[in-house]
Amino acid sequence: MRFLVDVGVGKSAETWLAENGYDVTSVRDVGSRTKDRDVLLLAERENRMIITMDKDFGELVYRSGLAHSGILILRLDDATGEQKVRVIKTILADFASIIENKFCAYHGGKLRVKG
Repeated sequence: MRFLVDVGVGKSAETWLAENGYDVTSVRDVGSRTKDRDVLLLAERENRMIITMDKDFGELVYRSGLAHSGILILRLDDATGEQKVRVIKTILADFASIIENKFCAYHGGKLRVKG
């Protein structure tokens, strides 16, 4: 799987993904002030799943009808980088085969997958 990691997710997650063989690009490297719509377009163009903490991506996909190559929204308010990595690691270990190209939200220990 290929990922585009949003700024709020953090460097720890980017590093863990890269060290574990995933193809990772960071919004930080593209430009931390890049608008969400442009992030979504870049991810779609490069066939990357976005990993984000930003609920606005749900608005773009469901209200604006924009295409995507998968979005994983982590609802982990005040989580440390280590906690975020642990959640991503678990999601990929348990659900990698079903989240690809899907809209996913993780909250309260549960993963919801749509589309």
